[in-house]
Amino acid sequence: MSELICLENISKNYVLGKVVIPALRGINLTIRRNEYVALMGASGSGKSTLMNVIGLLDTATEGKYYLNDRDVSRLSDNERAAIRNKEIGFVFQTFNLMPRLSALENVALPLVYAGWSRSKREERARELMEAVGLAGRMHHRPNELSGGQKQRVALARALANHPSLILADEPTGNLDTQTSDEIMQLFDHIHRQGNTIVLVTHEADISQHAQRIIRLRDGQVLDDQPNPASVLTGASV
Repeated sequence: MSELICLENISKNYVLGKVVIPALRGINLTIRRNEYVALMGASGSGKSTLMNVIGLLDTATEGKYYLNDRDVSRLSDNERAAIRNKEIGFVFQTFNLMPRLSALENVALPLVYAGWSRSKREERARELMEAVGLAGRMHHRPNELSGGQKQRVALARALANHPSLILADEPTGNLDTQTSDEIMQLFDHIHRQGNTIVLVTHEADISQHAQRIIRLRDGQVLDDQPNPASVLTGASV
């Protein structure tokens, strides 16, 4: 497997008045294509900041970031937005669905920005809604869906543009145990289809779905180990 993500000495500082707060301290990390990685750590460990840097939602203060062999460290806002839409699919704890759009329209939204025709957008969105088990909920709005159904829509939307990378930030944080298990089974299936997944979680049982677990503390990599248990969950290819 070739490298999809390469981080070289990534640091991120936040400035509050005259105080500099380091969130990431010299992170060196590579993630290969079709890896399934969990980022873990206590609150304030830097895992969400790291995910935001990887997802091009934030820029590092220092260091180099290569995505698909391209240096994306110092791009303009517009350039970062274009790469996010093309290369990265996001799944958030709070779903981040557009309330006035139907589930089908939410799934198709990234394809609007990508310039797909209306017929192609609808065809792809329908295909994905069926894939996540929501063929009967295509025209429902988010307020007519359960939490698990909303997350399925969010997952379908993340896959819409055939991204290189799926980033998931606490995707089961607002779900009950049974629904969480169903969503993680979907992630396992998506990984088996060849997708690269980086999952941020503080829950040990959720991290067990990943092939590799990276633990952060105080903005540094504390531990980076393969996860033998992933074979038992079906997360490996």
